[in-house]
Amino acid sequence: MTENPTNQPKTPTTGTTGASGTGTAPALSETAQQYGQKLSEAATHAKDYVADKVSVVSDKFKDLQNADLGELAENAKEYARRKPGQALLISAAVGLVLGLLVRGRR
Repeated sequence: MTENPTNQPKTPTTGTTGASGTGTAPALSETAQQYGQKLSEAATHAKDYVADKVSVVSDKFKDLQNADLGELAENAKEYARRKPGQALLISAAVGLVLGLLVRGRR
């Protein structure tokens, strides 16, 4: 046990404010409101980001629907000539995903 050089009774220490519990509920409430606001802002940013990306994917999908299959094949060949490593990795990833989808349906 530690000694008390002043021989006065020890008072319990509470947190960093020195208060004995008074005012903690409003502080917690304020902190919760601040975190709630930050979470709401993050959710809004995420929603906007996803909406933007969905729009881009939708536009690309429409372009693919309207494109000629011969033209798509030629574009794929040209891409593979320019970036063979990346084309190989994309092909492997697509094959893996398709394999998992087919295997999952059994």
